[in-house]
Amino acid sequence: MRAIFTFAISVVCLTGTPALADSTTGEILAYDRLANVIILNDKTVWEIVPKDLPLPADLKQGDKITIDFFTNGDSGVGKINSISRVGG
Repeated sequence: MRAIFTFAISVVCLTGTPALADSTTGEILAYDRLANVIILNDKTVWEIVPKDLPLPADLKQGDKITIDFFTNGDSGVGKINSISRVGG
């Protein structure tokens, strides 16, 4: 029984942390189309990767958006899945 428990713990430790889906909503403070960077009012900086990610037309300062992304545990943001405008 002890060997099975030790093996199970080893497998969990070796497989790493899975990517988890998450999202954040905020108001755009700045949007640099050339650098593909969005800064929200809470001062978080989001690099838009992949660069060909479809974005809402005419994003601008003051727009409220939701960013859906995968996290890589302690490594931070893995991949942005979508950016969508909130409200009308």
